[in-house]
Amino acid sequence: MKRPSILVLGAGYGGLTTVVNLQKEFGTDAVDITLINKNEYHYESTWLHEAAAGTLLPEQVRYDIKDVIDGVKVKFVQATVEAIDVVGKKVSTDNGEFTYDYIVIALGFEGETFGIEGLDKYALSIANVKAARYIREHIEFQFATWSAEPVKDDSRLTIIVGGAGFTGIEFLGELANRVPELCKEYDVPREKVRVVCVEAAPMVLPGFDPELVNYAVGHLESKGIEFSIGTPVVEATPEGVKIKKGDDEFEFIKAGTVVWAAGVRGNRLIEATPIENMRARVKVDKDLRAPGFDDVFIIGDCALMINEETNRPYPPTAQIAMQQGENVAKNLKALISGDTTVEFVPDLKGTVCSLGEDDAIGVVFGKKVTGKRASFMKKMIDNRALFMIGGPKLVMKKGKFNVL
Repeated sequence: MKRPSILVLGAGYGGLTTVVNLQKEFGTDAVDITLINKNEYHYESTWLHEAAAGTLLPEQVRYDIKDVIDGVKVKFVQATVEAIDVVGKKVSTDNGEFTYDYIVIALGFEGETFGIEGLDKYALSIANVKAARYIREHIEFQFATWSAEPVKDDSRLTIIVGGAGFTGIEFLGELANRVPELCKEYDVPREKVRVVCVEAAPMVLPGFDPELVNYAVGHLESKGIEFSIGTPVVEATPEGVKIKKGDDEFEFIKAGTVVWAAGVRGNRLIEATPIENMRARVKVDKDLRAPGFDDVFIIGDCALMINEETNRPYPPTAQIAMQQGENVAKNLKALISGDTTVEFVPDLKGTVCSLGEDDAIGVVFGKKVTGKRASFMKKMIDNRALFMIGGPKLVMKKGKFNVL
């Protein structure tokens, strides 16, 4: 009798958690589990802002997938997914075609430019490890070039960060610590450097407690970060960005570096399927299956779930993605065993936003935290995510222990 086959697309937080938990749910000969991922490694996407700013080495952000999966129970295939046929139940990749009985789509996010002219060409995005490394090297190049050129172009030292959401603020926190180091290394006067956050919305960190937001903004401004709030970017060029200051008022900010951190969407491959979606995000059923497709689970950045208390979507966080992975593994076991699936209910333990190495803001177990205490909690959250995937060995290898 043919064993059921489970295909997992993507080894981000959701996909890798699914596979690790499937290993626990099934014996060696119970099912065929295949994990497909573009790279041979998983990267901690919630750490990418550190690698991009240069406060963490890119190598520290990632680890090999084969180090945390059971090669006997799981077949890992390094491949780029090119098409998903949810009717024919097959997936096309640059490394062959794969069929399945059940599929878990956990392909992660893509940057959203909202159609702003030039943004896709001239702005950098903290999309993955390679992109983060490029941003780091680009910023260092601008400092080195300014230091060496006989006629100084101070705009080289201006860094625009588009977006004052979670990623944007965490990146600004790292830049606030990194800029003084760069100035010292390249003999650049600190007053020559501008770091400007441009945000279209009228607020910073929407959804966060206003008291915590004020703390974050005050902390970053004290380190020289500038904020331009309620001023959408309308165009990006090789020289910088044009922002709208009023009904008929515009300002051009000349900058050597523009980093866009103002929006994400699901993976575009979903839009080529008959699954109903919005910006490649699927409003999944309560057991995380795609509506109308009982053999298709969608989790992580590609899944859209409404918080009925607020009537707003849950944010696509690592915390939720990992919980979804656990739930999907249990539901796959239930389906294959002929049992009933269970509803996914997020268990939100809190949210912490880093403001650099030794400061942060957040709400943990219902209590507001700031400063070093919040920073400690952030590192413990990061270490816990490592533990859930790879146990103590991975924590010792990749964990964050500078908690003073």
